[in-house]
Amino acid sequence: MQFRYKKITVKIGSNVLAKADGTLNVARIAHLVDQIAFLQKSGVEVVLVSSGAVAAGRAVLEPVKRTDAVSQRQLWAALGQVKLISRYSDFFSEHGLVCAQVLTTKENFSDRGHYLNMKNCITTLLENKVIPIVNENDTISVTELMFTDNDELSGLIASMVNSEALVILSNVNGVYNTHPQNENAELIHQIDREEVDLKGSAVERQSTFGRGGMLTKLRIAQKVAGDGIGVHVANGTTENVLIDLLDKDKEFEHTYFVPNKKSSSGVKKWIGYSDDFAKGQVVINQGAIKALNSEKAVSLLPVGVVKTISDFKKGDLIKIVDETGAVVGVGKAQYGSDKMKQEMDSEKQKPLVHYDYLYMENKK
Repeated sequence: MQFRYKKITVKIGSNVLAKADGTLNVARIAHLVDQIAFLQKSGVEVVLVSSGAVAAGRAVLEPVKRTDAVSQRQLWAALGQVKLISRYSDFFSEHGLVCAQVLTTKENFSDRGHYLNMKNCITTLLENKVIPIVNENDTISVTELMFTDNDELSGLIASMVNSEALVILSNVNGVYNTHPQNENAELIHQIDREEVDLKGSAVERQSTFGRGGMLTKLRIAQKVAGDGIGVHVANGTTENVLIDLLDKDKEFEHTYFVPNKKSSSGVKKWIGYSDDFAKGQVVINQGAIKALNSEKAVSLLPVGVVKTISDFKKGDLIKIVDETGAVVGVGKAQYGSDKMKQEMDSEKQKPLVHYDYLYMENKK
């Protein structure tokens, strides 16, 4: 049997791992582990991003007194992480494999140094034939800077470790042209990011146990595909989903996001997923947008800046928006907003954002 890839990131959603009553589906975890173990022994490196901690915690105990939603989630996550990783560890050990838990928060990715430490950790685990199991640390991630859900985290991890593909396992067969429960719903088998506008096409309700939904998956899938990584959205409740999906000789019912032929550099990938940590914001004109989206390696010069929305210092990440307020990119400032006027008046302008530190959202 030949598989399509040598290195993948697999994200397993809450609705795949949880039963209808919200508790953990242990049999499904065992079946998924069987498949990952088979892939691993066949030479495919797997990084696993797994939801399910809160679902696992629900079965342990109920709060002794009425509590708010945040505290309840913290309680279940803290209890559930132990149970979830224990299940994974037991099942992988049956195949003679070792797994490791990697808990993270969105703040861990705000700093380039922390980002590289995380990358080094996962790389070291893979080099030692250990299967990394990544999850957001819901016990402390309770601010507005939480990941939207593990789809966002999986996209970042896939990009960070240079996976060839990201497989997102949900409780539906893929992306549909309308809500999958509608009678006339049709599965979209392949999506080219430059050809399809998906806004409003997949109106799946928010997951019962997760925080996101299909719209989050679409946004993340398009971004990851834009970085040169193929994305597969498939039904994680289907038997042998991973084996059949990755088998070169089989056709499998799911949605595939075609990757961009050009891959972004490591620094650009980090910047692209760090827009929530941008300190400043500048508005640029259409001429600058056209130049930055061209095939040429173009830096952002002050001449293309219409105005500064919020101040920033040298080294800060800044959002770059058009005159309607839509984000067109993120970059690292070469100097502070206080130097902008000086540079605008200069005959030889220094780039505000150098090309090497510029991530464009929709560059083909």
